Amino acid sequence: MSAINERRERERAQRHELIVTAARELAEAEGWEAVTTRRLAERVEYSQPVLYSHFNGKDAIVSAVAVDGFGELAAHLRRARQAAPEPGQALRAVCRAYLEFATERPALYQAMFVLPTDLKFASAETLPPLRAAFDEFVSCFRPDNERRELFAEVIWSALHGMAVLSDSGRIPPAGQEERLDFLVTQIADTPNGGN
Repeated sequence: MSAINERRERERAQRHELIVTAARELAEAEGWEAVTTRRLAERVEYSQPVLYSHFNGKDAIVSAVAVDGFGELAAHLRRARQAAPEPGQALRAVCRAYLEFATERPALYQAMFVLPTDLKFASAETLPPLRAAFDEFVSCFRPDNERRELFAEVIWSALHGMAVLSDSGRIPPAGQEERLDFLVTQIADTPNGGN
């Protein structure tokens, strides 16, 4: 690749990242309803056609924000798992870290799990950041546990429900720790569930 092509690719990647960052910042400040191509174009000082040369509409922008979010979530969960004082406490630490992430980054969490995207989960097309986040849950269970992916899916699903219901005010945030204890205990006490 020539130096000119390398520079163009670098500039394109920088524009791409600038658009993703601007979308995320706008969503965090004003909600996803405020994220429009017109607002983003103004914010990043590019024309709307330039935005469309990078993304085919708002859903594609949300998907790009979500992929970045999954990378952040994976790193956050990994730190929590590795910092757990005992292997048996890794699942509780990862679950707590997941709920903290959802609470501290609501707009990002929405992009990852609530808003429409073209991201594929549990398939051959699953992107590495998505798989890395899921694998942090899987890693909380013994490698010889043939059902560890099933346990990870159930834990993730329950945590997602807790996060969304708590964020919407449908369940009180005050009971979060008790719900977390119940969830972890129930999974850990099932046959082959022990972590």
